[in-house]
Amino acid sequence: MFNYEGILEKIGELLRSKRYAALRDLLESMEPADIAALLEDSGEEAMPLLYRLLPKELAAEVFVELEADSQEMLINGFSNTELREVLDELYLDDAADIVEEMPANVVIRILDKAAPEMRKSINELLKYPEDSAGSIMNMEFLSLKKDMTVEDAFKRIRRIGGDMETINTLYVTDPTRRLLGVLSVRDLLLAESDDLIEDIMDTNVVSVTTTDDKEDVAQAMSKYDYLSMPVVDRESRLVGIVTVDDAMDVMEEEATEDIEKMAAITPTDKPYLKTSVLDTFRARIPWLLLLMVSATFTGLIITSFEASLAVVPVLTAYIPMLMDTGGNCGSQASVTVIRALSLDEVEFSDLLSVVWKEIRVAVLCGAVLAVANFGKMMLVDRMLLGNTALTPLLAAIVCLTLVCAVAVAKFVGCTLPLMAKRIGLDPAVMASPFITTIVDALSLLIYFQFASHMLGL
Repeated sequence: MFNYEGILEKIGELLRSKRYAALRDLLESMEPADIAALLEDSGEEAMPLLYRLLPKELAAEVFVELEADSQEMLINGFSNTELREVLDELYLDDAADIVEEMPANVVIRILDKAAPEMRKSINELLKYPEDSAGSIMNMEFLSLKKDMTVEDAFKRIRRIGGDMETINTLYVTDPTRRLLGVLSVRDLLLAESDDLIEDIMDTNVVSVTTTDDKEDVAQAMSKYDYLSMPVVDRESRLVGIVTVDDAMDVMEEEATEDIEKMAAITPTDKPYLKTSVLDTFRARIPWLLLLMVSATFTGLIITSFEASLAVVPVLTAYIPMLMDTGGNCGSQASVTVIRALSLDEVEFSDLLSVVWKEIRVAVLCGAVLAVANFGKMMLVDRMLLGNTALTPLLAAIVCLTLVCAVAVAKFVGCTLPLMAKRIGLDPAVMASPFITTIVDALSLLIYFQFASHMLGL
């Protein structure tokens, strides 16, 4: 098992004793992601030295794994030769991602030192919308012609495959680059050397377009278990591929963004510990202000029924329980539906089916909660705690409110995300904070209506 703390301590010892050869050997035995993490934690003074000890190819792989601020610091310290060497080893999609993260002065220097072909390709990638397949695709891929033999295909792979990010999946195109088929290296290995590519390729190719949402691309790759997904333009010409590592990054980013939105936080692309206090404040305060203002409706409802509460003060004791239970039930429904929407398991057209299911769940949950709560109120609150003001009628009011509050909460929780999706909003916005605020107000209205009618207040 990777002993991170022990390795970091050993690196510090080797640095202090200036045993650079041993340090290089130690780093070379690790994975790029682990080396990047160690460099990040080694400090700004040690990072450039440790990075320069790495072999050229490994250094490029480690560079991609570093955070944007660390990349910027290294670039600013690179000589022109060092920067050109790093760029030469990067894949196009990684280079484009780095350019997107850098400030303008660093971008100018990167593009100035990049090879003309890379510069042109980076500029092409940067023209695509930020969340599109085109923005994350790699324009370096290995294509074959349908009239090639298997032997010809292997010759082509040996000649140019070393410069590609992946050669596990091969694409067959015509002279105009239109996508005709797909096959794997395994297919080539199992075929005869004189077999034609068109005879062994699969013509049933699933592809995406450059303007498709990158989250949809990642989900499609997960659905079909693809290691790479071909990206075509409007004329069905193959222009790039999205590899599985990029798809995993997209899924992680989208999951993080959804979690932050569900917690009523403006999404950020920085790690938690590297996000400043001011940035964290800015991400949270607008939502907190909005939710605070919206919560004043709850106060207005309580104020409007203040006279009723004065007559039967025992009603006040059960307000928190009703509000919390309603909010929890609404959150359960909303989170379930939001997750189903993100996985394309439900659409807006399924609204009635979703509502019907949640209402049945609400009836079962509400019945169990009401029975349990009635028993608790009678046995614990009235008998054990001696609250004689709590009558069976008051307990019935609370329990009836509980059943209705659960039903309303489930309805609100399952419909709002679907409605948000329908009008083009991110369903994750309609999560716990908003659901809880709405359900709190509705639960109180139901509670006081039952109390007013059943007690004649």
